[in-house]
Amino acid sequence: MGTQAPENYPPEKDARTAREKAIDDWLPITSSRNAKWWYSAFHNVTAMVGAGVLSLPYAMSELGWGPGIAVLIVSWIITLYTLWQMVEMHEMVPGKRFDRYHELGQHAFGEKLGLWIVVPQQLVVEVGVNIVYMVTGGKSLKKFHDVLVCDDSGCDSKHNIKTTYFIMIFASVHFVLSQLPNFNSISGVSLAAAVMSLSYSTIAWGASVDKGKLPDVDYHLRATTTPGKVFGFFGALGDVAFAYAGHNVVLEIQATIPSTPEQPSKKPMWKGVIVAYIVVALCYFPVALIGYWAFGKAVDDNILITLSKPKWLIALANMMVVIHVIGSYQIYAMPVFDMIETVLVKKLHFPPGLTLRLIARTVYVAFTMFIAITFPFFGGLLGFFGGFAFAPTTYFLPCIMWLAIYKPKRFSLSWLTNWVRITIHLAYLNSFCHRIPLCLLTFPPIIN
Repeated sequence: MGTQAPENYPPEKDARTAREKAIDDWLPITSSRNAKWWYSAFHNVTAMVGAGVLSLPYAMSELGWGPGIAVLIVSWIITLYTLWQMVEMHEMVPGKRFDRYHELGQHAFGEKLGLWIVVPQQLVVEVGVNIVYMVTGGKSLKKFHDVLVCDDSGCDSKHNIKTTYFIMIFASVHFVLSQLPNFNSISGVSLAAAVMSLSYSTIAWGASVDKGKLPDVDYHLRATTTPGKVFGFFGALGDVAFAYAGHNVVLEIQATIPSTPEQPSKKPMWKGVIVAYIVVALCYFPVALIGYWAFGKAVDDNILITLSKPKWLIALANMMVVIHVIGSYQIYAMPVFDMIETVLVKKLHFPPGLTLRLIARTVYVAFTMFIAITFPFFGGLLGFFGGFAFAPTTYFLPCIMWLAIYKPKRFSLSWLTNWVRITIHLAYLNSFCHRIPLCLLTFPPIIN
């Protein structure tokens, strides 16, 4: 593709002290490197196929048939390509692995600038997802309870339990699971979550087929005014961006796979990514297209709400969502745990150990629970987060790093492909940011 190989760096010698090696062997991202390719598959499925898939029919109702299908297909292709870029860049320097997103950013843009570009965006994505999933888990638990306990007229005062308590129940699971030390230790949870994501996606589109198209289905755009259509369009793009958020943890997942010069980690990692993206397609496209076909612009922002019957199936699907977001929460929390523990141990010189891990991770889970309880409408901000944080780290930041590091020949296929993508997504982000000033936090780096 006209891409020049990076400079021939000599294999980097391990200059770490015994203490630094001991810390790296304790930190959650680098403590275990014996994962198999299928670990990559279900970790990526769990990270990507989140509860956001249930909002895709609603996004279609904001976009319409033509633009909606185009956005889904183009997003699938582009994000697969940028994921390939990140897998390739993980070991671009012989003898060195970029185990964390910010380490790759530091290599591309410099030690300080790389941190300022990557870490704020990555934290917004990962902490934001954790809060969204805390809300989603609590609401899905409440829906499961209400469907089984309450009648069609709703719950009476005796059985009407506030969402707050369900969020606290959901959080209690994470106070325990958050003590698992690293990615490989949550592989069983992640596998269960991946199976659940495929299962509830199948229920969503299967139940839509069974219910059939509404007699008076309307495929006109949901909004009727020009400003409404514009806001709806960008909000829908944000929802789609949220659905493709796995790039924020891909390097951390690859870090768990063993690597040698003869068998680099990118081979099993890419194999797992391909399997994951096949599963993503099997989840996203049927749910989005069939859900919109059945209900048109009458579809809710969560298609399971639109599908109110049969009760037992909807209750089952909501419990599957709960199991899935339990796994997804842990996948996105693990890099945050790594950042927190790195600062505490390397910068503040706290001794690594179970006490530090117990306190730090418990405080983080409690923080996300508190925000979720305080702002239970947080899930409605998917488009917001998708627009100003998910889009950069998923769609064009890998392209910028690729150009900065590999420096492909000007006007070569690689150069053109990456610049076209960067231009398109910066134009989208600029339009989005005119409506949300906080997007100024996600300034793009300048490539020399």
